[in-house]
Amino acid sequence: MAVVVNMPRLSDTMEEGTVASWLKQVGDKIEEGDILAEIETDKATMEFESFNEGTLLHIGVQEGETTEVDKLLAIIGEEGEDISGLLNGNTSEEKEDVTPSAVEESQDDVTPSVVDEASKEAELPEGVIVVTMPRLSDTMEEGTVATWLKKEGDVVEEGDILAEIETDKATMEFESFNEGTLLHIGIQEGGSAKVDALLAIIGPAGTDVTAVAKNFKISGGDSKPAEAPKKVEAPKETKKKTTPVTSSAVETSQTTSSSNGRLYVSPLAKKMAEEKGINLNQVNGSGENGRIVKRDIENYTPSQATASVGKFVPTGQEDFDEVQNSNMRKAIAKNLVKSKFTAPHYYLNVEFDMENAMAFRAQYNSIPDIKISYNDMIVKACALALKQHPQVNSRWFDDRMQLNNHVHIGVAVAVPDGLVVPVVRFANEQSLPQIGAAVKDYAGRARDKKLTLDEMEGSTFTISNLGMFGIESFTSIINQPNSAILSVGAIVAKPVVKNGEVVAGHTMKLTMACDHRTVDGATGSQFLQTLKGYIENPVTMLV
Repeated sequence: MAVVVNMPRLSDTMEEGTVASWLKQVGDKIEEGDILAEIETDKATMEFESFNEGTLLHIGVQEGETTEVDKLLAIIGEEGEDISGLLNGNTSEEKEDVTPSAVEESQDDVTPSVVDEASKEAELPEGVIVVTMPRLSDTMEEGTVATWLKKEGDVVEEGDILAEIETDKATMEFESFNEGTLLHIGIQEGGSAKVDALLAIIGPAGTDVTAVAKNFKISGGDSKPAEAPKKVEAPKETKKKTTPVTSSAVETSQTTSSSNGRLYVSPLAKKMAEEKGINLNQVNGSGENGRIVKRDIENYTPSQATASVGKFVPTGQEDFDEVQNSNMRKAIAKNLVKSKFTAPHYYLNVEFDMENAMAFRAQYNSIPDIKISYNDMIVKACALALKQHPQVNSRWFDDRMQLNNHVHIGVAVAVPDGLVVPVVRFANEQSLPQIGAAVKDYAGRARDKKLTLDEMEGSTFTISNLGMFGIESFTSIINQPNSAILSVGAIVAKPVVKNGEVVAGHTMKLTMACDHRTVDGATGSQFLQTLKGYIENPVTMLV
């Protein structure tokens, strides 16, 4: 039976997602746990995993396209299966009620699925809402109720915290998006249950929900017996992949308070306060433990804050501007995330004596119509050193390493939309003035967005220089498919020791980020020693 996969909610604030890349194509076999696609959220580019097996029958959102959460992303089913009904919108009631951001479970799964929940909801007494165990983390399969903050018979308002639930990652507060009376608690404190099992029932006071609770348990929604209560840990932010239709999983907002060290606020109240420019430290909470809830923000007046604090209250309005991410910035983000989380980075730090380099540059620039920069000298020195250490000038593949015999140096250039890396090709064969002219030309055209793709591809090693901004040392993320990147700091005047005496000198700090798969520590160190020879004795670059 075909399964509709919707755009998941991969962060708590995500409203839409962009498909950065598909790792599976129509017709490919899908196993549970396979990565279907990389999806850009409002926070990061994340891998999206399949919870189903079958054949990828349809892709609903192409690479680079954006769609809202819960919209059709793909369809998985049996090879050759007719999915025209799903594509034309002729889905069954169960499919229309699939949990937002969730992949449909198979029909023979004993765990009570959202499809079961949807079919029950149609038979519920008027005003009754079934709240199920939420999926509070991407790897969560079951949850444990650490504490109930409401008991049966209590009135529940929208935004009230019902319970604290332990996941596989943290203990989190679970907020109600419904109003009514807590009629039934399905899992006692210390008890555990699978995701989508009956957690609670909310509805009009006095409603008999015995049959509702019994029917849910018959479908497989029983919870485990309560175990010894576990210690509640401080809530931590966790990304959510699925959320049941009838309930809401919301992460805890925690702020330091001068009175008890903690300010409790519901996420809905926090959002309303941000929109209205209200300082939460000035609001009196009326919820449990002094929690600030929706009604406190609605009823808040500035005079309340003055009366409660009894001292000067700063005034002002928080404001911000939103700038849509350009395609360039999205691409940069995608590549950096991929590099940082696929290449095992490590860093080597060195400090070079720049006295000879400074004298060499001054002499070289005394020639009419010739001006070279320290960056030009570093590009040339790196190119010569890479010829002697091809493993630093390499590329990683799963089954082999590619040791490049040619040297193409990428030079990072800052532009308004981010960072581009034009490539100085065969840099080891070019003179210092040629390198200087090429870099100057690339930098100018980069800022005017006139570089071609060919001019930004093919680098074998990259240099990022922030010395001109006064940065003494920093680290960079490897520009894949390179195996290393050199971060160049400013030349600094400082006391140095020469021949056993402290004298005035100039030094420069450099940091090389290496991919440990291709560049071992000894290999990287040997490269930097060779580079040191060229930088501290630049005349050797002309031999």
